Amino acid sequence: MQQLQKNKVLFIGGVLLSFLVVSVIGTFGVLYFLSATPAGETLRTKLGLDNLQTFNIQTSKTEKIIVEESSAIIDANKKINSSVVSIAGTGAPIRDIFGFRTPQTSGTGFIVTSDGLIATNKHVVDGGKDFTITTSDSKSYPGVVVSKDPVTDLALIKIEARGLPVADLGDSDKIQVGQWVIAVGNALGELQNSVTVGVISALERKATPTDASGKVENLDGLFQTDTAINPGNSGGPLVNLKGQVIGINTAIAGNAQNIGFAIQVNELKKALDSYRENGKIVRPYIGVRYQALTKAVASSLKLTVEKGALIIGSSTAPAIAAGSPAEKAGLKENDVITRVDNQEITETNTLGRITRKYNPGDKVTLTVLRDGKTISVELTLGELSSD
Repeated sequence: MQQLQKNKVLFIGGVLLSFLVVSVIGTFGVLYFLSATPAGETLRTKLGLDNLQTFNIQTSKTEKIIVEESSAIIDANKKINSSVVSIAGTGAPIRDIFGFRTPQTSGTGFIVTSDGLIATNKHVVDGGKDFTITTSDSKSYPGVVVSKDPVTDLALIKIEARGLPVADLGDSDKIQVGQWVIAVGNALGELQNSVTVGVISALERKATPTDASGKVENLDGLFQTDTAINPGNSGGPLVNLKGQVIGINTAIAGNAQNIGFAIQVNELKKALDSYRENGKIVRPYIGVRYQALTKAVASSLKLTVEKGALIIGSSTAPAIAAGSPAEKAGLKENDVITRVDNQEITETNTLGRITRKYNPGDKVTLTVLRDGKTISVELTLGELSSD
């Protein structure tokens, strides 16, 4: 036991001695190193610290931008809501199993001038009378239909008021598929200024909606949207996230979900210009009944073109209207109009849509396929009015 303790003491002593020797040698080495530094040479230089490279650690500030779509919708609604009105009227008396009754009509409109001019759908006011217009602040005014568009489902109503909030009309030519839109309207004829949200599903759609009286409209150049549009929404605005009107809600696909259609607001702008100039909405017309060509139709008729407007009559309507610009210009049944001036006629860019860009009295050059030959026909557009 004594030998073990002696060995332990010798081991610890050896370790301490070794540590002391290394420390002494290291101390003398540092002193020698410092004493050997030439005049003017700093310790920093001696140690090589002057040659160290400086590294700049790049930092980046990550900014997380959150687009609050709900805020944009709220702001858009605030901008448009005060100019949206509800329209109620009485229809012509009808007789059913309960005897004679007077149906109620309802729809939506929006103010386009501060002195009370209101835009809506033609089918909202067709057959109606004694219209009452209710503004967003619950004030009611009697309304008078001052004009109907003869070729699109648009109408204008006038109320006697001043200083009204006016809707901001956007540019429907700039709209893209997938763009967010909101609809505001008198849903079901009871829920005033209801707001629904969706996107533009497609451009340049055609539709043949039927109103409650069974009247069919042939409409083209429509926006398709999945924004919920209910009975009573007709005539209300479809707006972008800036709160600008880009369409007028007009129809839904009854056998589908969330397929609605809106007239492009640029059609309304043209109608308003006509109303201001003429006191009513007038549209240019050619005076033909036509069918838009497709590849299948062109193939079956062995035509040399696949696009255009085929002039064709029916048992109830002639191909060429008597006394029309078409008759005066010498157009014939089975002619195919392929261009108006330099604008090609297609299934979406129809003859009617192109014609609406002009004014009555304008002269146009039609490119026509007749009996396999292409000819040019000069034509002066006539005036069409529903009043």
